[in-house]
Amino acid sequence: MTRPLAFTAPGRFWRGNLHTHSTRSDGILSPEEVCRRYRAEGYDFLALTDHFIGDYDYPIVDTVPFRTAGFTTILGAELHSGAMANGELWHILAVGLPTDFTPSDSPSFHPKPGQETGPEIAARAVAAGAFVAIAHPQWSGLTLADARSITAAHAVEIYNHGCANGCDRPDGFGIADLLLTEGRKLTMIATDDAHFYEPDHFGGWVMVKSEANTPEALLAALKDGAFYSSQGPELRDVRLEGDHVVIESSAVVTAIAMGHGTGAKSVHGNSMTRAEVPLDRLNGSPWIRVAVIDAAGKRAWSNPIWRDAGPNPRVP
Repeated sequence: MTRPLAFTAPGRFWRGNLHTHSTRSDGILSPEEVCRRYRAEGYDFLALTDHFIGDYDYPIVDTVPFRTAGFTTILGAELHSGAMANGELWHILAVGLPTDFTPSDSPSFHPKPGQETGPEIAARAVAAGAFVAIAHPQWSGLTLADARSITAAHAVEIYNHGCANGCDRPDGFGIADLLLTEGRKLTMIATDDAHFYEPDHFGGWVMVKSEANTPEALLAALKDGAFYSSQGPELRDVRLEGDHVVIESSAVVTAIAMGHGTGAKSVHGNSMTRAEVPLDRLNGSPWIRVAVIDAAGKRAWSNPIWRDAGPNPRVP
């Protein structure tokens, strides 16, 4: 039997958003009010990730004063440097940055000759201790070659609520699945990318398994892949048992197992809290991920399960 670390690690699940903006960059609410709203909505933690460019004085916002007994914050930023294949600036999410992280020469949202590349600033953020994700691939117009170049990333942002409501480009699954098929052991995060000037908040989050709701414990769990992503449904267990995957969840109408290429199989029903999905149509894929959909159309997604990685695969 193989199970993702999210369902074997000790502790409990903590709900958090990893991609958020405030008046320290292009959001419309103060850092304090952003934290208050997430806390009021029942979140356990938040990463405020304002745009790390010169126009905003390269902010890594100090959210420590807004922590409470039941709510914590992780310092971070959305990094920008260098041009993607389409000529536009890279967007790289970095959660867990030190406050003295050295800025790149990125004065604005426009690339400039000679500045640090996207892969270089991503690698520097990982070396500084951050959890790094490739942000909103569909919205950015990211190519597979672009994505391949970010070799230091832990994750791909597979759902971005702001991009869903602001431009109908929320998706990162296409890029993520291709990288998985090439052997990249990446995880997958759902986020808000909230700015609060449109309905871009409280729509996608991560559920992180750790023994404590502290920045250090949450960051370690994120790097280990001990989490799943959701728009609403709860995943309670996911495990490979022989020729099928068992999914236990809150009430859903669809449970899906997916692998490389065309490999996929779904099971449908009413108010399902347990589903067994056969794997015969996954074409021997070395990785498997699952999704569930509830009656309201809301989804939850597991991280990939690597069939040859043992019971608790770790993110490189």
